[in-house]
Amino acid sequence: MIFTLDPESGFPEVIVISAAFGLGETVVSGQVDPDEYTVFKPSLKDPELDPLIDVRVGAKRRKAVYAEHGLTRTVDTTAEERSRRVLTDAEVRILADWALTVEGHYGCPMDLEWAKDGLTGELWIVQARPETVQSRRAASTLRRCRLTAVPGAPLVDGIAVGEAIGSGPVVILDSPVDLDRFPPGGVLVTGITDPDWEPIMKRASAIVTDHGGRTSHAAIVSRELGVPAVVGTSRATQTLHDGQKVTVSCAEGGPGKVYDGLLTYEETETDLADIPATRTHVMLNLADPSAAFRWWRLPADGVGLARLEFIVAHQVKVHPMALLHPERLDPADRCAVDQLTEGYLDRTRYFSDRLAYGIARIAASRWPAPVVVRTGDFKTNEYARLVGGRPFEPVEANPMIGWRGASRYYSDGYREGFALECRALRRARDEMDLTNVIVMIPFCRSLDEADRVLGVMAEEGLRRGENGLKVYVMAEIPANVILAQDFAERFDGFSIGSNDLTQLTLGVDRDSEVLAHVFDETNPAVTRSIEILVPCAQAAGRPVGLCGQRPSDDPAFTEFLVKTGIDSISVAPDSFAAVKHHVAAAEQVWYGEGRTAPSGTRWSQAEQPSAS
Repeated sequence: MIFTLDPESGFPEVIVISAAFGLGETVVSGQVDPDEYTVFKPSLKDPELDPLIDVRVGAKRRKAVYAEHGLTRTVDTTAEERSRRVLTDAEVRILADWALTVEGHYGCPMDLEWAKDGLTGELWIVQARPETVQSRRAASTLRRCRLTAVPGAPLVDGIAVGEAIGSGPVVILDSPVDLDRFPPGGVLVTGITDPDWEPIMKRASAIVTDHGGRTSHAAIVSRELGVPAVVGTSRATQTLHDGQKVTVSCAEGGPGKVYDGLLTYEETETDLADIPATRTHVMLNLADPSAAFRWWRLPADGVGLARLEFIVAHQVKVHPMALLHPERLDPADRCAVDQLTEGYLDRTRYFSDRLAYGIARIAASRWPAPVVVRTGDFKTNEYARLVGGRPFEPVEANPMIGWRGASRYYSDGYREGFALECRALRRARDEMDLTNVIVMIPFCRSLDEADRVLGVMAEEGLRRGENGLKVYVMAEIPANVILAQDFAERFDGFSIGSNDLTQLTLGVDRDSEVLAHVFDETNPAVTRSIEILVPCAQAAGRPVGLCGQRPSDDPAFTEFLVKTGIDSISVAPDSFAAVKHHVAAAEQVWYGEGRTAPSGTRWSQAEQPSAS
C-alpha cells in the first residue's frame, strides 16, 4: 500500500509505504504487521538527498504464497525475513517517485497498491484511487480528544488508528456472524477483520485487533467511520474478556492503549480561523516523533523545543556508550542490546538511524519553519536507566546539578556518545535536507565550556554557519544571563529554560515537594533576569525565546514575556490556541492596534507592573 499523505493525520508532505513479503492479501486483511517507510516529498526533488525520514520494520510473521492448482496458502516467514526490511532505500525511492507522479496526475491525495515481481524483481503500481478520509476533513477545524482521568497501566497496546477515544463493554468475536449479540457502543475485540465485519464495525465505539498494521482492513475502515482502533496488539483476545468495561485511547500521541474501566474524557474543536496572528512567535514543544504530524494544521511558527532524550528513551532505548563499548556490559545487557540492534552490523548506526528518523519526523512536520532540537540532557541517574547504561554513569548525590548537558559532550566519559548525536543531526540536516533544524546546547555553565562543545561539534561536521546551521544555547543558569553578551558571541540565539533558571536563581530543587511553595517563576529575581537577558541578547542580534509550562498556565506571565519584547514563546500543542489568544491580548495592551513594536523594545521600570 502507498498513501501520498499521512493516513492518520492527513499531513500532506509525506508518502507512506507499507510492505510485507508474499502476496498483498495479508497486509490488507491485517494478518501481518508490515514494514512502514515514510518519505519526505520536498527531499525527493534532488537525487543526491535522502528523502527517507522514517523506517519501521514490522514483525511480518506470516506471508501468503502461491499453492498448487492456482490457489494460495499462508505460511510462516523465516526469522531472517522477520528481522530484515522488505524494501531497499532505492526501491522506496522508486515507489515514492511514482506515487508523487500519480498524485500530480490526478491532482489529489492518492491511495495506491504496488507489487514486486518475485521472479524479475520489477516493481509495479497495480491500483490507484483517491484517498477519501483525511483529504475530506475540514482543514480549518482541529478536533482533539483528551483523557481527563488519570489512567493506570494499559491492559494492551498497539498501533493507534485515528485520534479519538472510545469506551464501552468488550465484545470478543471470532467471526462476524454474531451481529445480534453485538450491542451498539460495544468495543469490538477480534483477531482480524475483513469486509464481512463492516456492519458490526459501524456499531462499535472502538475496535481492537490482535493483528494488522496501519493499512489493514480494520485500520482503513476505522478511519472512514471515525471510530478509534488499536490494531496489532498481538494479545487482545487473550487479555481482555467479554463484558469488561474498557476505554480505548488513540489520542495520546504514541501507541494506542486500552485501559481498564470507563475513563472520563473530553472532546474539543478549535476553529483555526479564529486563532489570531501575533508579532511574538508562538511555537510548539514536541518530544514524541510519532505524534508530530498530528499537529501540522496548527499555525505555529515552528518548534521551540524538541528533546532528544525522549527519542533516545522511547525509540533507541540503549545507552550510546553501550553500543561503542559492549565489552563493558554484563551478559543480560549484552543480550538486550543484541535483540534491539538485530539486523545492524554496525550497532552505532542503530543509534544514529533511530535518532535521525526521530529528528526528521519532527523537523518535517513544520518544514520550512525553524525546529530547535536540544541535544541530550539526561541526568546521570536517567542515563543509567537506559539499556547498558549503568557501567558508564557515576552515582551522584544531586544529578540535577551534576554531570549533565554541555559538560558531558567534551568529556572522556561521553565524547564518543555525543559524536553519535552529532552524526544523527548531521544526517537529518545534510542528507535529508532538513536544514530548518537548529541545534541547541543545554546547561552550558561557562564560556570555556561553550568553546569546547562548539569545537567538538565542528570536529563532527556541525559548524556554525555551514549549510545555514545555527546553534542556540539554553539560558537556564544565572551565568548565561550575567555573561549574555559573551554567550551571544558564541551562539546564534537563546532559549530560556524557566524551570532550571528558577531552580538555580532561587537555590530550590525543582523536584522538592517540601520547597514547592518557594519555586516560583514569577519571583522578581527570575523575572528581572529575563528582563536583563532579552534586550542584551537582542542588542547583539540574537533572538530570545522561552520554552516552559508557565505561559500555558498563567496569562499574566505571558503578558510579562510580551512586555519584555521576547521573540518567541514555546508551549505544548494542546495549549497553543489559548496562549496565542493571551499573547494577542497582551500585544494589544502594550503595542496597540498594529502590534508592530520592534523586537527588543525596552520598557521603563515604571511601565512594568509586577508579573505576579
